[in-house]
Amino acid sequence: MQRLYKLFFTSVSVILLFSACSSKDIDEYNKPAVYWYEQIINSISDGNLDKADDYYASLQGEHIGSPLLPEATMILAIAHMYDGEYLLSEHFLDEYIKRYANENEREFAEFLKIKAKYLSLPNPRRDQVLIQDAIKEAEAFKRNYPKSDYYALVDSMLTKLYLSEAALNETIALLYDRIDKYKSAEYYRNIKPEPWINWNEVERANTPWYREWFEGDGTASWYGFLIPDTQSVVSRNSVQDTNTTK
Repeated sequence: MQRLYKLFFTSVSVILLFSACSSKDIDEYNKPAVYWYEQIINSISDGNLDKADDYYASLQGEHIGSPLLPEATMILAIAHMYDGEYLLSEHFLDEYIKRYANENEREFAEFLKIKAKYLSLPNPRRDQVLIQDAIKEAEAFKRNYPKSDYYALVDSMLTKLYLSEAALNETIALLYDRIDKYKSAEYYRNIKPEPWINWNEVERANTPWYREWFEGDGTASWYGFLIPDTQSVVSRNSVQDTNTTK
């Protein structure tokens, strides 16, 4: 019986050893730049962006001065953007701007950076800093490239970013209302820096039903009725707005 067990475990060990050897990637190095570039393109075509990033690291490490690097960098930036990996897209765009871009190419790359930030904000109530960063970059782009072919697109995105910031500020104000911080709520409601927007005509975006179940509609939470009508811990330990009428 013991010999049978030993034979069984030996067989399993051999199978695992060979399967591990067969699945292990063969180390590649000291290849020409065109080889790494070709592998990057093939990996992107196969939808394997992680592998493409690895080949890019090899191209950059072995051929730092290759004329193929700028194009490979931009290709990966666009590929990551289309795959919804906006932070990685920004990383490659920053690399492109710092190392390779001339004036015309810089304009296009900075436009793509704004687009990446804009596309990464499907739920504007969730990231205040990212909205503010996107607004600053869009405003800077309009100042730096007033005759750009992308000016109208950036202007349109910027307008939507202003509205998103206003919606976020209103959500923050409602939160302060719920914890009896009325001066703070008033402060956020007064942040409307664009006089050309008629804020009275701006309507709140509808929250999709599948998000509203968990997050509420943006003005209140569905579980609000479960919370006791007492002073919150935050409000209880904060300076009260004694001069504000409730």
